[in-house]
Amino acid sequence: MDAQKDVIEKEHGGVIKIADDVVRIIAGLAASDVSGVAGMSGGIVGGIAEKLGRKNLSKGVKVEVGEKEAAIDIFIIVEYGRKISEVASEVQLKVKDAVFNMTGLKVKEVNINVQGVAFGSEGKEEM
Repeated sequence: MDAQKDVIEKEHGGVIKIADDVVRIIAGLAASDVSGVAGMSGGIVGGIAEKLGRKNLSKGVKVEVGEKEAAIDIFIIVEYGRKISEVASEVQLKVKDAVFNMTGLKVKEVNINVQGVAFGSEGKEEM
């Protein structure tokens, strides 16, 4: 299959490169759609998880993109009462599938970093 890909690239006279930001956005959207994810987190700022809205989904995601592979770190806030291991596993699966299906990149790892727990319907997070 790799031999076919090399032939296709030579026939078309170029190589397709996918920007890190594209992979970040795909991964962020996939993660935020998982039930139990209250929001994406921009990381720890002064000991408090900074919850980000839909406009900033890519900021809760760090990626390393190579020619054929990607490694992804996701920072999430989980809804209170949800089993964190199940939510994290679902995020890993959804992110891997979304990135592969949309870019063709093999995702070698998806690391989940739970930055907080959201209580109540307002989605306020507590550490």
